[in-house]
Amino acid sequence: MGSSPITPETPPLTPKALPPRFDPKRIYSALVFIPLFYVLTRHLPPIFFFFLIAAVSCLAMWEFFGLTLSPQDRQQASIIGLFGGGIMLLSLQWPNLLGFHTALIAILAVLIAFQVGIAPSPSYGNIPMLLFGVFYISFTLGHFLTIRTLSDGPFLIFFVLLVTWGGDAAAYFVGKSFGSRPLAQILSPKKTIEGLVGGVIGAILIAWLASLWFLPIFTLADGLILGIVLTLLGTVGDLSESAFKRQAGAKDSGSLIPGHGGFLDRIDSLLLTVPTFYYYMVLVKGSEAFS
Repeated sequence: MGSSPITPETPPLTPKALPPRFDPKRIYSALVFIPLFYVLTRHLPPIFFFFLIAAVSCLAMWEFFGLTLSPQDRQQASIIGLFGGGIMLLSLQWPNLLGFHTALIAILAVLIAFQVGIAPSPSYGNIPMLLFGVFYISFTLGHFLTIRTLSDGPFLIFFVLLVTWGGDAAAYFVGKSFGSRPLAQILSPKKTIEGLVGGVIGAILIAWLASLWFLPIFTLADGLILGIVLTLLGTVGDLSESAFKRQAGAKDSGSLIPGHGGFLDRIDSLLLTVPTFYYYMVLVKGSEAFS
C-alpha cells in the first residue's frame, strides 16, 4: 500500500483579540457621586460643600505625594503637605478669617518646621515638592469654593464641570474613532490632534447649550471662548498628571474610584480650568458675577 501523504499539522486557532470590555464600575461610581455632588452643591449649606472639596483635595494630594516623594519620606511628609493644603482651603473659604498671605506664611512655617524638627533626616529637599502640591491641588481645586460665592455659584460649578468633562469625553470618542496623529506621543500615546479638535467642538456645544438651559448670562461669544480655553487647559492638566505618573512608573494615581483609578486621575483636567473659569467670571463678566 502506498503511504499516505504527510500533511503539515494545522496550527491551533487562536481567538481573535477582543476590544476591551466596558467596565460597569464606571457607571456605578457615577450613579453614586453625581447625585451626592448635586445635593451638596445645590441644596446644603456651604460648610458641607467645603468638606467635600477638602476631602477630594486631601485624597488627590495623598496620591500626588505618593507619585512624587520617595518611599521613606512619603508618609510623614504627605501628612504635613495635607495640613498645608487644609490651611490653603481655609483661606479660600473664609478669607476674612485667614487671609491668603497669612495662610502662605503659615504653610511655609509648617513645612520648614517639619523638615528641621520632625523629618527622619533634616533636609529642605522635600519643601519645594510639598509646596508645589499645595498649590497644584488645594489652591487650584479650592477655587470651587470661591466660584460658589458668586451669583448663581452652584450653576457655575455645574457649568465648568460639564464643559471640562464634556470636552474630555468628546475628545476621547473622536480620538478613538478618527484619531491618527498623536498629540503628545511620549506623555499620552492615545491622545490625538483629531481628538483635541473634537473636544474643543464638543465643549463649545456644551457651553452653548448650558447657557440656553440654566446660565443665560453667557453669550455665544462666552461659550466659544470658554469652550476653547477650558478644553486646551484641561488637556494641559491631563498631560501634566501623565508626566508625574510616567516619572513614577504608575498607570493610575490610585485605585479609590472603581473603574476610574484615583481621585487625581479624575480631577487633573480641572486643576487649571476651575481657577481660570473663576478669574474669567471676575474679570470678564464683572458685575454680573456678583449681582
